Amino acid sequence: MHHLKKHAPWIVTGLLAFYGILSLLLSSQESAIYDERAHIPAAYSSVRYGDMRLNPEHPPLLKNLVGLPLLFLNVEFPTNTPEWKTGTNEQWVLGDIFMNCTRPDIVCNNSETLLFLARLPITLIALVLAFFLFLWGREMSGTLTGLFAIALFVFDPNIIAHGHYVTTDIGIAAFMFFSFYTFIHFLKKPTWRNVFIAGIFLGLVELTKFSAVLLFPIFGLFVLLYALTKQASPLQNSTSHFRLRQIGEYLGKYTIMILVCFSLITLFYAFNTWNMPEEKTLDTSHYMFSPHTGVGENAGKRFARTTLDAMVQIPGLDPLAHYLLGVFMVFSRVAGGNTFYFLGTVSEDASPAYFPILFLTKETLPFLFLLLITSVYTVFRIIKTFRNKPVSTYYSILVHSFQERIAQYLAVFFILFYAVISITGNLNIGFRHLFPILPFLYLLMAKTAADFYHRNKQQLGYILRPLTALFFVLLFITPLAIYPNYLSYYNLLAGGNKNGYMIATDSNYDWGQDLKHLRDFIDDYNRRCPYLEMNSIGQCPISPIHLDYFGGSNPALYLGNRYDNWYAAKTPEPGWYAISAVFLQEGLYKAKAPGQQGYEWLHNLGETARAGDSIFIFYVSPEDLNRSSQ
Repeated sequence: MHHLKKHAPWIVTGLLAFYGILSLLLSSQESAIYDERAHIPAAYSSVRYGDMRLNPEHPPLLKNLVGLPLLFLNVEFPTNTPEWKTGTNEQWVLGDIFMNCTRPDIVCNNSETLLFLARLPITLIALVLAFFLFLWGREMSGTLTGLFAIALFVFDPNIIAHGHYVTTDIGIAAFMFFSFYTFIHFLKKPTWRNVFIAGIFLGLVELTKFSAVLLFPIFGLFVLLYALTKQASPLQNSTSHFRLRQIGEYLGKYTIMILVCFSLITLFYAFNTWNMPEEKTLDTSHYMFSPHTGVGENAGKRFARTTLDAMVQIPGLDPLAHYLLGVFMVFSRVAGGNTFYFLGTVSEDASPAYFPILFLTKETLPFLFLLLITSVYTVFRIIKTFRNKPVSTYYSILVHSFQERIAQYLAVFFILFYAVISITGNLNIGFRHLFPILPFLYLLMAKTAADFYHRNKQQLGYILRPLTALFFVLLFITPLAIYPNYLSYYNLLAGGNKNGYMIATDSNYDWGQDLKHLRDFIDDYNRRCPYLEMNSIGQCPISPIHLDYFGGSNPALYLGNRYDNWYAAKTPEPGWYAISAVFLQEGLYKAKAPGQQGYEWLHNLGETARAGDSIFIFYVSPEDLNRSSQ
């Protein structure tokens, strides 16, 4: 172990360098994903103008971090457009103008530079999270645990895929992890310094994503449990008095922690809305919670409108009104659900099998194997602890274990609680929704694996050493083998990258990341046209290609005039087609009106090629069209 400690800094540096370089390469190679079209203009406008009218359903912390590097660019933002001045919820239109040059009368920004710089802060957050996993793992159980934890993170294709996108997914995973770490330090040592640090990080995670409101009851529960299970010293005259004092101290300090948290929230929202007219908050509130939208009028909508109307009128409460607007919007969206493809169906009704199946198919086989082995070993250790012990001692064993292993108990509780909420919720938005639990899984798995190694290295070292080395090699091989197609990753048992779209699409497979790869395919094919035999593959050169693209980029930026917009219901014609996996599956499986055209005819012909994994390319000859119509 001394040898491992000596080389750990170099190993960690190498792992971080691998992840960072890979993220930068992917940032330059991938086109904008669907959600970046809204997040990036919202980031710039909140920092540049102190105005959060775009994308209020997400808090401002990540927007501020993403927007800062954009301030160094000489860019034009469409503040003179009707969409900015009088529009409501126009983030997508303004995103197209700002990033995608969709208005010829407005100065066109450099989309490539905007996208690359906006993604840098997300990559930095991912690197900090990776390093923090190593630090917490080492603090919890030694260097081997830390290295296990960081390796699981760095080599996870799903983390690599999302580790540079301008969304909240990596950010919430990171700040959730940081908040838990500081909260556990507060529980173990409730000094005022730890109270304020934990309060600050609780505020930061609440400023990252509104789903973090779950931490208030979770932390409150564990504050109470930890205080109740604190053991009085033999010098204490009264155990009940000691526990009451502990409960009072912990709950009082937790209250101060929450006050620190909301003070930080207020400060950030004040900075991000100082130049935002108050009527914009009310316009958004009345638009989003109108009785004429969604499911119609209900008590939740009335409460949201009434509360926000009242708060905006009270001096000093504007920042909290903006915060609550976002909270209400998120709860409204969760209740409304979303349209998604999953296992041959397109539906708005959430499936309880969605997240379990995605977890088992999107995670790597080495990861799943380690999860199974460490879970079985943990159960074995628990049974061994209680076996042959009197039932009367169970409580004292649990209390002692809870106090000594509070980090593990809190992590396990959060993983199970969050998993249940996700499975039973009404929002199936992709495997990325489970990102908050992944760092805790990495940490727990790493600690259990390292503990098993340390306990058995004397007897089984000759087996464990090569097995550990093999495990790390398999972890490393997976991301190398699928480069650069990480978003579309599915493990081999699920059919791999090429067939994963049959399980689920959207952010699990196709988010618009492969438009540059389509450009490269067309360029390469057209370059080879003079050397191809007549009709060896299809019409040559490719111009135009019928494009049904799902994503955040403007195809004209990459394809020029070599495409035309297509959709499933159009009348088929001979030529080249490029169809995003999202629209292909919807065109195949979404319920249609009688006589409505889908993509069955195209899919039955078989694909000619792919751009990346997510854009299906077809060449349809006149003969193919005749056969498909028969």
